[in-house]
Amino acid sequence: MNAAPLARRPLSCLKSGLRQARQQKIFSRSMATRAAATPKTPSQVPDHNFYRLVDKKSKTLRSAFAIYPPTQAAAGIPLTPVKTTNPVAALHDLQIKKLDPTGARTALFARTREAAKVGDILLVTHRRGGEPFAGVCLSIRRAGIDTAVLLRNHLGKVGVEMWFKIYNRNVAGIEIVKRRLKRARRARLTYMRKPKHDMGSVAEYVSAWRKSRRVFQTKGRRGRRLLRGRMGRAGGRRNKGGERGREVVVVVGK
Repeated sequence: MNAAPLARRPLSCLKSGLRQARQQKIFSRSMATRAAATPKTPSQVPDHNFYRLVDKKSKTLRSAFAIYPPTQAAAGIPLTPVKTTNPVAALHDLQIKKLDPTGARTALFARTREAAKVGDILLVTHRRGGEPFAGVCLSIRRAGIDTAVLLRNHLGKVGVEMWFKIYNRNVAGIEIVKRRLKRARRARLTYMRKPKHDMGSVAEYVSAWRKSRRVFQTKGRRGRRLLRGRMGRAGGRRNKGGERGREVVVVVGK
């Protein structure tokens, strides 16, 4: 113990002197005087009994994890190396072929003249029920498997915008209700959020589009009834006496 600091202090300060001696003792213990040898790693790792199941037929222990041969993956895809410079794009192409085998959604938002453009009114239908959402396409974000469209509509006089991923399994279909008359000069029509350029609700365009589709989708009994009704009106209706009434057609000449 270093007695020099204690000599300068009065004898009544034994508590502070003992505290300082205790700190010096702890400091001397923390110093390493000899390097300890590193323990050797055993050559064989001891076997464990975790995640093991007893086979009912052979009464032997087996692993609880599914084991596949080294040449085949769990999904049944052979593990053959593919030479490519862009592996992310190759993965996106593989996923797109799986989610869109017909290529209809890819062609709908391709960079062609027949594809959907910003400014068109689109209708998105869900697989899990619910009302389909229709709106003006403000932006098309092309990002491989994450390609999405931004639609804007008015619900209860409130502007609502929603993103839809075109390759999502919950999206049953995307249809073009009305095309823009002129090609937009911008890729993102964010200026349509302003009251001056806001298109408002697109319910009128959707209802007119559905009426036009019903004309071509009239089949079965309903179609035959409509056809019979038109033929009956063309031939005239019977009066109370049993005679058919005649229709008078007036042709106005030039």
